[in-house]
Amino acid sequence: MQTKVLFTGAVLALGLASPAIAASCAPRETVVDRLAERYGESRQSVGLGSNNSVVEVFASEETGTWTIVVTSVSGLTCLMASGQAYEPIAEVLPIEGNDA
Repeated sequence: MQTKVLFTGAVLALGLASPAIAASCAPRETVVDRLAERYGESRQSVGLGSNNSVVEVFASEETGTWTIVVTSVSGLTCLMASGQAYEPIAEVLPIEGNDA
């Protein structure tokens, strides 16, 4: 519980959570359902973070909204950042001698 409060406070203090997502942590299923229903967002990428947390980016190409979430091993998912103007890109590493 203390970790959740500290984490939520840190996110809000940094100004990364929008007013629309003031309750920034919930069970993963709840968060995923809300992102799909309210914003049309689906998972675009996933990776493993520190302490075996799962970091995911959800986005909607239709609405342009995006959300970054982190899920702890306990299943609690917290919103880290959200925004607009999502645009998928797949950049390749520059080859030596060629400008990227």
